[in-house]
Amino acid sequence: MPEIVTAASNRSWPAPAEPPMMEQSWHDLLFAHWAVPAERLRPLLPEALELDTREETAWLAVTPFRMSGIRWRGLPPVPGTSAFPELNLRTYVRVGEKPGVYFFSLDAGNPLAVAAARLFLRLPYHWATMTCEPFGVGTSYSSERAVDGRDPVVFRAYYEPVEGEPVFTAIPGTLEHWLIERYCLYTLRDGGLDRIEIDHEPWPLQRAHARIERNDVPAAAGVDVLPDSPDLLHFARRLDVRVWHPERL
Repeated sequence: MPEIVTAASNRSWPAPAEPPMMEQSWHDLLFAHWAVPAERLRPLLPEALELDTREETAWLAVTPFRMSGIRWRGLPPVPGTSAFPELNLRTYVRVGEKPGVYFFSLDAGNPLAVAAARLFLRLPYHWATMTCEPFGVGTSYSSERAVDGRDPVVFRAYYEPVEGEPVFTAIPGTLEHWLIERYCLYTLRDGGLDRIEIDHEPWPLQRAHARIERNDVPAAAGVDVLPDSPDLLHFARRLDVRVWHPERL
């Protein structure tokens, strides 16, 4: 097992005191990050959100992974809805002193889970035909979202951790910490803004390689074509996550 290089607690504010709404586990996740001029992303955000930048640069991430053990508090996992692939397109925002994540899109391989997330969390989920399979030491990933009257939104990639690289947790102050260790997300609901708190241990990261064969996801959200190669790549084998009810701001 790789050595784990640890950092101190990465939360900048306490987790909510009440029990979480749901729990889930994330597996075989890739963070593919691109540095993007801030002026390309600001027009795509709700007015209530401030685009979070580092050294005046914004960042966009495509994150393929698979989920398991999805369960609402006090209930067992619902058969057929507790494990499926997911693919996110995200950037970084803040409201006041709480930095968080804003999702332009979330694709998932389970239509029931997509309907529930759209109804209860008001997140921009889409159903897609998806596969996430082990391939050697890495992951072969494919997603195809059908769009009425338009070409499908496709993502295909193979990714893996760099051989021999230690597992580490991001150190506060580093770019990796700024990008990855975020403990809430923001979404619009009924004309207002909600914050959804999440909590987990610090991300167990490794440097990664990726071969991205096709990536239509940013363009589908209105982001201009990105370079083929991301600026940063990180891999995480597993993370257990707790999610709280949306809070109206």
